[in-house]
This record gives sequence, C-alpha cells and structure tokens, in this order.
Amino acid sequence: MGMRYMRNLFRGLTVVSVCVAGGESLHAQSEKDVRVDFIAPDRCLIRINGDGRYLMLPIEECHDDARIEVIVNGRREQIVNARLAINRVDYVVPLEVSRYDREALVLAVETRQSRSDGRSIEDDACWELLALADDFDETNTEKYRLAFHHTPPRGWMNDPNGLVYKDGIWHLYYQYNPYGSQWQNMSWGHSSSTDLVNWKHHGVALEPNALGTVFSGNCAVDTDGSAGFGRDAIVGLYTSAGATQQQSLVWSTDGGDTFSFYPGNPVITLPTEARDPNIFRYGPGGDWVLILAHPLERETLIFTSPDLREWTLRSSFGRGPGAPEGIWECPDLFRLPVDGSDEEKWVVLCNLNPGGPFGGSATQYFVGDFDGRTFTPDRDEDGNVPTKWMDFGKDNYATVSFSDAPDGRRTVIGWMSNWEYASAVPTMQFRGANTLPRDLSLFRAPDGQLYLRSKPSPELTALRGAPTVSHKTATAGRKGLNVPLPTANDGICEIDLTIDPADNEPVTLTLANGAGEKTVMTYDPREATFSLDRTGSGLTGFHRDFPATTVAPTFSDGGRLTLRIFIDRASIEVFGDGGRFVMTNLVFPTEPYDHLTITSPRPARINALTVYPLHPAN
Repeated sequence: MGMRYMRNLFRGLTVVSVCVAGGESLHAQSEKDVRVDFIAPDRCLIRINGDGRYLMLPIEECHDDARIEVIVNGRREQIVNARLAINRVDYVVPLEVSRYDREALVLAVETRQSRSDGRSIEDDACWELLALADDFDETNTEKYRLAFHHTPPRGWMNDPNGLVYKDGIWHLYYQYNPYGSQWQNMSWGHSSSTDLVNWKHHGVALEPNALGTVFSGNCAVDTDGSAGFGRDAIVGLYTSAGATQQQSLVWSTDGGDTFSFYPGNPVITLPTEARDPNIFRYGPGGDWVLILAHPLERETLIFTSPDLREWTLRSSFGRGPGAPEGIWECPDLFRLPVDGSDEEKWVVLCNLNPGGPFGGSATQYFVGDFDGRTFTPDRDEDGNVPTKWMDFGKDNYATVSFSDAPDGRRTVIGWMSNWEYASAVPTMQFRGANTLPRDLSLFRAPDGQLYLRSKPSPELTALRGAPTVSHKTATAGRKGLNVPLPTANDGICEIDLTIDPADNEPVTLTLANGAGEKTVMTYDPREATFSLDRTGSGLTGFHRDFPATTVAPTFSDGGRLTLRIFIDRASIEVFGDGGRFVMTNLVFPTEPYDHLTITSPRPARINALTVYPLHPAN
C-alpha cells in the first residue's frame, strides 16, 4: 500500500518525517515531526515534535502485537498492544497523543516477533507510513460492512456492555479494541441512539488502568442517588481483568458520556475467576442485586448491596443445570410477563462458550422465580431443569438487556458472531456487529413449558421503504415461486410471509445470486422445525467451523408459519411466529442475493408475501 494512498486516509495531515537514530531520514522532508530511535533489534523509542492530534499507527494483521508504552515525564500512562506492520500495511489506527505534553512524551516500542533471522525492527514497514494527523476518515466502505446493524467505526468489537436507557437515549457500550481488528486492548466503546436503528459513535468510554483491562459489565440509572454520586447518575460495574478478575465501580453524571472510577475499586474480590457483573434494583428503594458469572464452575453468583460499594453474597445458581460444556459468561436476570395472562416469571440469561447447540458460543436461559436473594428454576415433568436456547443460529452471543427501558420493555441486543471464527471472518478494518434489537416476553408452548419470545423491536419498521413485492396470496410448488429481491441497495431487505403447507410437506426458501451461491431455509411441518443451510452461502472457507446447518424448533404442532427475514450485507436473521423462535447467522455472499425461490413437493399457499428494501438514516 503506497504512501499516496495511505495519506488519503488522513485529514489535516501534518508534514511528517520519520528519522532513525543518528538522523537519517526515511522521507525527503527535513522537518522532524516524528523521530524513531532504534535502540535494540526489537526495541525503539518514538518522540513526537510536531503538531497533530493523532499518531497514525500502520497495522499488519498477520503478526504478533507490539507493546507500546506511553511514557510521560518518566511515568507510564498507557499501554497499547498493536500489530505494527512488518512487511505490508493493511490499515492504520489512531493513537491520540494530543492529551499528553509533547516535550515529556516518549513511546517505548517492543516487538514480540522473533528476530532470530537477524532482521531488525528498523527494517519494518510501519516506519515509512508513521504519520501525525489532526483527523482521519472513519468512512468504512468494506464489502461486508453491515447497513442497519450497529458496528464499530473501526477495530474489534465483541460483547455488548452497559446497556442503559436514559432521557430518550439508548446507550450501547461494547468490548472494543480501538487499535486493531483482533481481540486486544479491551476497553468500552460507546454508541448511542434515539431509535435503536441509527447509532452515533462516541469513541472510548472506559480505558484500561492499573487494575487491568476493561471486561464486560453493565450500567443502570441510580434514580435516588443511593450510591452517593447524585440522583439519576448512571452507575456501572465491570470486570477489571489484570492478574486476576475483580469487579470495579464507575459512575457518570453527564448522561453516560464520561465516567469516573470509584477510588475504592475493586468493590468485589474473589479468589476464583469471576466476571461480567450485571446490576439492577430489586423494587423501588430496594437493594441493588448483582448477578455475576462464575465461569469455570458453570454457575452464577447473586449478591446484594444497599449502595453498590459493599456487597454480600446471597446465593448461587448452576453447577448442574444447563449445558454440560463450556464456561458461563455475561449473565442477566429480569422479570417478564407471560403472554395472554397476568402471570410474571423471572429469567436468567447465561451465555456460554463453547457448548452451543451448533458449536461454539450461544445464549441459554432459565425460567423460574426470584425473591431478591435466590433464583429458583422451573422444572419439567421429569423434575429436571431444562436447557433452553435463546437463538438457534450460530451467531448470537453475549445477549444482555437494556436497563431502565421505557414502557416496561425488556429489550436485548447480542454480539452477532461466534468465538469459533470471530477473528477469521472476511473483514479487515472492523470486526464485529450487534444483532438487531429484540423485545422479550414469555409464551407457553404445546409442551406446557414457558419459552422466550424475541420479537423484532418495533423501531425496525422505520427502516422500510416502499414494498418492491407484495402478494396477498400465491402458490409455491415443485417449479417454485420466484421472488425478485432489491439489488440497488446491496440486497438489503426484509421479507415477510406466511406459509400454509400442503399435507404437512416441507417448504424450502432459497436465497441465491448470479454466482450460484445460496442460503437454503426449510420449514418442516411434520417435525415442527425450521432450518438454515449456509454451506453454499458464499465465502465459507475462512474457517472450518463456519459452514453449517442450524435447526430451530417452531414450538408449534406444525401447520401455518409466519416469518420475518432480515437480510443485511453479511447476515440473515429469521423471526418465526412473532419471535417464538429466532435464528441468527452470518453469511458472506460474493454478490448480493437477488432472488428468493420458494418450493414444495405439493403446492403450498404463501400469504401476505411482502419484500421491503431497508434504508437506515445513517
């Protein structure tokens, strides 16, 4: 990647000259804005003399991280791990240096690549394109950048964190690496939305400190100021991940834009690994309740506190119930109504990895009762605690809910990927996306058990454009019903339909493109299942665990099935019968799917078939 191309990525680029020790310039400019002193085969010092808010770091993903210590007046202020380019530059990332005194600032770089072949750090490609910039272009035009899902502007993203609603704004924090598109430098990124569809990015909200990097946690509104930070402060707990994992308290008095760290952190210390705290208030003026993952023991711990500072362990749940494999992470605990009744029940969400129904990570849940101290799960007719899955695709993990959502809503968002292959998906400038938001309730299925209903949040209808296809009724037989899909917007659309199968025969829906790639979905009314086969969906060879067929129960006795199918550039989300089952899968077609074909061995009736192009505002 040439210097001319790379400079197009920078706005307000200063004149840059990178120098080796002894003054030999790597560029023709005479002004020494950035000086690199090579002090060992694997070490160098960077000194900044010129202006510019950011030092742009050239990154090459296929190598190990270099360790960059930000030193001011001899004191280490920050540690950044970044895959500095050795042979080529894949992209650049910004390191903000304007917050430090330039005269007192030194960046100490240590590479971790083997130098046994005699190669020196001085020969690496990154020094040629090291640059200062006042601003940079975050426009991401990658082929698989999702259009109507939340994604980071750049870098790696995994678990959603700190979901909270306040003053008409939905705040979404997330596990974030601002210095590359692989897992590292865990911080909290921050985005906000007024409609759950269009997101504004605010940069990094929580950075690592001496206690460790910033792992998952959550936030809530402290309406009566019980924590001592003022009424309506946003309070949060997260896991400080250093030599051990401990829980730390933060708060914000400016609506979630900036946070202060409680000086008495950590507020919970345990001798075993524990992470991902999730807090809520148990009734008006009641205690704070915290549910915490005890991952290696496959359980959750429940604490209470009057002030978020002093916590008492009350009970645990797990060590037996649930999926038999994997580690438990990112728990949530909340109350939900049961559809069609006045009944309410409590639900524990528990994400685990591995051990999902189709390999890798997934979200399980338990229905039961909670008395403010102890969660008691419901049991089936055999006296067992059943394992239930929130989503029957491979790509919904770390699902948690928004605190303080309006109108009694319980709205959730997950990470749309799978730990099996998350670092290998075919994107570069960014990795990671969130699922569509979903509103939860409970329903009783024919087997008498209560299950989660995950409906697409109502705000999603605002994405719709004028229908390109609208059929009140049609027939799909062996020859197939062919439905064109909008291609002007990269095939981004919502497909709504109701299937009335004939004689309980299966009905197949095939999304395809001119390259012969296809995603095949099949409704089998006899088995009361819905499946999605992505083995031929497009790019699949980047990881052996990506090609897969996933299968969901429809929680019905067969017969009519209603579907809402959301297609983005790299994802398909299927909601069946108003969210009685959900299936989320990534796909990477080399060109957009341009038609849907519906077939059945015997003519099936297709009712209310509508195709909406989707158009987010930003």
